[in-house]
Amino acid sequence: MRDFLPRDIARREYVVSLVRRVYERYGFVPLETPAVESLAILSGKYGEDEKLIYRILHRGEALRRVLDRAENAAALGADDLSEEALRYDLTVPLARVVAQYGGVLPKYFKRYQIQPVWRADRPGKGRFREFYQCDVDAIGSRGRIPEAEVLSAVSEALSELRLDDHEIRINHRGLLRAVLDVAGVPEDLGTSALTALDKLDKIGVEGVRTELRERGIDDGAAARLLDLVAADEDRGDPKARVRALAARLGGVGEDVAAELAELFEVLDVTPAVGRVRFDPALARGLGYYTGAIFEVRLTDFGSSVAGGGRYDGLIGMFGKQAVPAVGCSIGLERILVVLDERGLFPPLRVGPDAVVCWFGVPAACVLSVARTLREGGARVEVFPDAAKLGKQLAYAAQDAVGARFAVIVGPDEAAEGMVSVKDLESGEQVRVATSEAAALVARGPGALEAPSKAT
Repeated sequence: MRDFLPRDIARREYVVSLVRRVYERYGFVPLETPAVESLAILSGKYGEDEKLIYRILHRGEALRRVLDRAENAAALGADDLSEEALRYDLTVPLARVVAQYGGVLPKYFKRYQIQPVWRADRPGKGRFREFYQCDVDAIGSRGRIPEAEVLSAVSEALSELRLDDHEIRINHRGLLRAVLDVAGVPEDLGTSALTALDKLDKIGVEGVRTELRERGIDDGAAARLLDLVAADEDRGDPKARVRALAARLGGVGEDVAAELAELFEVLDVTPAVGRVRFDPALARGLGYYTGAIFEVRLTDFGSSVAGGGRYDGLIGMFGKQAVPAVGCSIGLERILVVLDERGLFPPLRVGPDAVVCWFGVPAACVLSVARTLREGGARVEVFPDAAKLGKQLAYAAQDAVGARFAVIVGPDEAAEGMVSVKDLESGEQVRVATSEAAALVARGPGALEAPSKAT
């Protein structure tokens, strides 16, 4: 787990505000859900990754009752000791919300959600046990337009963050099922095979071949599977490539190939144009995907920075009818890592615009000046203790404080209704009316040149 210092929060808020602005341009509306969900809601949705769910142990009387009922406490399983968990992602809670509030939500519900999730994962570069996801989902339609809108919003957000090298990889779970059938992978080993296949970028063809063998898939089926999905690294026209794979499958999966080709076509008129690649090895491990699946990568970052897909069966698990849905999630922490490595963060002000430094005047006078500055729109910190002016100015100039100006109040200034404004970088200093100081401070660097030139 991590602590977030002011600079960290400023960077996070910079990214979040930009992503939120893009999502809202596409008509998506915000949603928030609790950090704690019923374990019954989360269970059975994440495939092999379900072991990464953070369960919350029964407390107090609830735990005592479970232990009292058990003849052998050592035989108690995880399900006996827990009924709640921290949310693993934002998609399953969304599905619950749509099923629960379907009567008051629009049929075509477009939502975004930016909140933390928790996974008992091994920490790594851009991977943490607590991290933020920036989700965008469209509920209610099986068509290509919602898929294109979701991907377009994600692509536009990444472009506005100046991550112009992002590539959107797309596949389809139906096409993967057809590939498994043609390769001869037993149906009961299909999910396990896809888990191994999804690691192709990380461990390579031979690594996947070894893992397939370890998962009980014979060498012949593994060879056919890898031949179908891993041989072609062409980044040419994705429509042609998906049709070519369908032809190799002997016509199996033609409907799915046509669906993907249509998606590629509509993406050509969105901000995602030129960034789309068909990736027949892309599997996405989560168990709830039913159709098109997506992953967004950068050229020099080892992990994906966004991912998602269509999940037409998930909402129906919580309600009386199936509701089609599609979504994509940007991993905020990975974006922060990349922006930092590439030096793409703009200068971000963390501290106040000015620190009010004072001497020889009562505290009420100092606070009155601070109030005037704040009412004028300036962000102001007041030095809290009576101290020598030099000490106060040295404090105000510290990088950790982050102020650009010191506003000085002494007996002479107070008597005249004035303050002295000092630029802590250039050392320039001017005396102005207290009522004018806020506007001066708000102008930032170079602000003190204007009064001197005016005189």
